[in-house]
Amino acid sequence: MATSRTTPSKTGRSAGRPKRRQNLTVAVTGPTGTFGSGLLPLLEADDRVRQVVGIARRPFDPSARGWSKMTYRRGDVREPDVLRSAFAGADVVVHLAFLITGTADRETIRSINVDGTLNAFRAACESGVRRFVYASSVAAYGFHSDNPDRLTEDWPVRPAARLFYAQEKAELERLLTAESELHPEVELYFLRPSIVVGPNVVGGKADLPGVLRPLGQLLPSRPRRLPVPVVVAVPALTLQLVHEADVGQALLRCAVGDGPPGAYNIAGDGVVTAVDVAREFGAWPVPLPPGPVRAMARAVSAVPFLPPFAEWAEAASRPAIMDTSRAKKLLGWAPEYTGIEALRDTFADAET
Repeated sequence: MATSRTTPSKTGRSAGRPKRRQNLTVAVTGPTGTFGSGLLPLLEADDRVRQVVGIARRPFDPSARGWSKMTYRRGDVREPDVLRSAFAGADVVVHLAFLITGTADRETIRSINVDGTLNAFRAACESGVRRFVYASSVAAYGFHSDNPDRLTEDWPVRPAARLFYAQEKAELERLLTAESELHPEVELYFLRPSIVVGPNVVGGKADLPGVLRPLGQLLPSRPRRLPVPVVVAVPALTLQLVHEADVGQALLRCAVGDGPPGAYNIAGDGVVTAVDVAREFGAWPVPLPPGPVRAMARAVSAVPFLPPFAEWAEAASRPAIMDTSRAKKLLGWAPEYTGIEALRDTFADAET
């Protein structure tokens, strides 16, 4: 299986880069999703940013969200001409548009995720953009048995066995790296967050991604201890969580900061287990060995003709825990929330 490594030297030229300019125009695809909720307020508040262009298929009113710098442009990432027009005059493109799951067929998902991302990068290059930031994922590493206990950015991205989301994230990092070799004038950044949580995660508990979704059904709607302890059998699966606001800070530093291009792992401090989470909310957890759960996850993910959402079972087959020291050192990034704190804040404003 072919692998690739994403290093600063392979994703744009870090040597001799000009100092970041002021009065930047930043174009953002998919600005109204979870990542956009973390990034856009920061772009609004940053005096280096003069204008923000938000590209989305569905109309929205930036002023209703308090985004005074933003101009809305209707756009679909499957339309290269529209993207070139929207990116005209932009200094930076932050590409957030991506389908995670839903009712769309696989052909549509791929046309948006893979083809749409390549369209965005090529349109950015043709429009004279100097920096391209791609929101990747820890899933790009795959869930392989030989993955190290702590993944650094030097470890190769490799397609997962089944999960389409992870496969496409790994494929896109390789494709974008190859494209960037043809456009060394464009600085390319990959941001690899762990599971992202926070108050703007769409749909609350029911739509938490990956292995966290079943766990969310065990938790109360607000971050308070249960009035009466409940005994719960919980597999001791390990998780890394990151708050949407901390992802926004990392995206901002990639977009307008002085850190070198390349890949950056992003996660809240601390590794959380399902047992820790259950105990945090006042339950009496009975730990179950993770081995049988991982084996079951591998078995489920091997079932043919799974719908896209069911492929997420593979994420439980092997923990993907990242080292985030590179982002802290080179981007100057540090998470405000630990993993548990990020989880608490997710449920803080949920309805009872």
